[in-house]
Amino acid sequence: MTRPGEGTAPLRIGNASGFYGDRFDAVREMLTGGPLDVLTGDYLAELTMLILGRSRLKDPTRGYAATFLRQLEENLHLAQERGVRIVTNAGGLNPAGLADAIRELAAKLDVPVRVAHVEGDSLPVPAGYLTANAYLGGAGIAACLRAGADIVVTGRVTDAALVTGPAAAHFGWGPDDLDALAGAVVAGHVLECGTQATGGNYAFFGEHDVRRPGFPLAEIHADGSSVITKHDGTGGVVDLGTVTAQLLYETHGARYAGPDVTARLDTVTLTQDGPDRVRISGVRGEAPPPTLKTGLTRLGGWRNEVVFVLTGLDIEAKARLVRDQFADALARAAHPPAEVRWELARTDRADAATQETGSALLRLVVRDQDAEAVGRAVSGAAVELALGSYPGFHVTAPPGKGAPYGVFEAGTVDAGEVGQVAVGPDGARETVTVTGPYRELVPVPEPALPQPLPAGPTRTVPLGLLAGARSGDKGGDANVGVWVRDDDAWRWLVHELTVERFQELLPETAPLTVVRHVLPHLRALNFVVQGLLGEGVAAQARFDPQAKAVGEWLRSRHLPVPVALLDRMEVPA
Repeated sequence: MTRPGEGTAPLRIGNASGFYGDRFDAVREMLTGGPLDVLTGDYLAELTMLILGRSRLKDPTRGYAATFLRQLEENLHLAQERGVRIVTNAGGLNPAGLADAIRELAAKLDVPVRVAHVEGDSLPVPAGYLTANAYLGGAGIAACLRAGADIVVTGRVTDAALVTGPAAAHFGWGPDDLDALAGAVVAGHVLECGTQATGGNYAFFGEHDVRRPGFPLAEIHADGSSVITKHDGTGGVVDLGTVTAQLLYETHGARYAGPDVTARLDTVTLTQDGPDRVRISGVRGEAPPPTLKTGLTRLGGWRNEVVFVLTGLDIEAKARLVRDQFADALARAAHPPAEVRWELARTDRADAATQETGSALLRLVVRDQDAEAVGRAVSGAAVELALGSYPGFHVTAPPGKGAPYGVFEAGTVDAGEVGQVAVGPDGARETVTVTGPYRELVPVPEPALPQPLPAGPTRTVPLGLLAGARSGDKGGDANVGVWVRDDDAWRWLVHELTVERFQELLPETAPLTVVRHVLPHLRALNFVVQGLLGEGVAAQARFDPQAKAVGEWLRSRHLPVPVALLDRMEVPA
């Protein structure tokens, strides 16, 4: 029996945006750098939905990523000439509005294109919230492409849906083609963050020229396997490490559940397939869960921040003086802020050759539901200290009146309650029904661990000499993926880096729940730190609100490593 798409040439899908604000010229670079069938652009994140929600409050006709429209103005003719279809979630909260704007732009440029969009992700917005959306899969995108669309605009879909939709349309996959869909989900996850797959934000960046990495593309095959690569002549690198790092990014455990399929990350096999080519194969798919993820955003309150610069001697004493003075000032305020947090970063060095390297930073963050409580009461207190506090008093920026902060809340909704609608190029509306095969998933059993390395002498060195890491956020949780590059290092890592050891190395995580997931095929561990980020990135509860550098903090921590591993790497004593 012939499978859907069997014998069909691979589908080349590229990505030109990993977030709202990514490299503006990437669309042109991808369209002119080499052959493509589909170009995707991911513009949405948890924080972006809040930004678009506030934009829509000011102008109900907006709510979409306007940057994409400007990129299209410069490049629409190139896409049309090269026969490249474009699929993007830049529609945000108003995909129909962006689709109309594209049609107007195309008419002005005299470029004939057929534009479609996907609706249905918008949910009723509860009182006190700005936005409420379900994360849709790729079925609506596939329907739009089958209807002949050159450009498909969506709202809130999963990042991987930008790849599963075109692949399903091209190869004729249905909802029962679970392994093929799972392979496309994994490829989509690798592409979704743009240059993170080609050397950007990469732990071993010193091994490659990553000054201007090219954007990635995937050659998708009919069975769902793929090759991750990039256009010839572009910067950066695609190798086992860069793809592994992105696979671990913002994932939880062996299962990567989505509305199209549940991809089993513990079945992924990576193979170097030539220079800047990594083959992804062996991905198994399971039924999607019966619920869809939802995201709600709201304004959480008001915050203000002052960073004091402490230079030279007596840093700790200077910090105590500022805190005592501020405590007195806020005690006299009519409405002191509900939350006051201080953090002293000892960035100073003794006997420093420059003033900046001889200075530490004392950061004050205040929060309250009332704008007044974080406004003049705080900024005024900071300004009034200018001539009456520690020697050398100054701040990094003039204190302001405070700003609103947001909160992202994740939830679920029954998949049957969300109607996905593909609005074709001619305006025809097709209700897309994904009937399953839904089922509840049982936990994946812990994989068997390899035998530990034989006992022997050790040397205390940074973990990052052996291991790479990449970290990120999922709501209020942080995800930290850690991997190594050979089997002996894996035998050491999987036994050494337990949850207890992880919490010892990162003391901020000690009071929190940390869950470890083992991915032997990737020689990787994935840690989920619950609650590290408070109410999420928009709330900015932590100075690294998206946990982007938690992995690098972990790599910098020292622990005993077998000398045999270090000698093989020629690490000096």
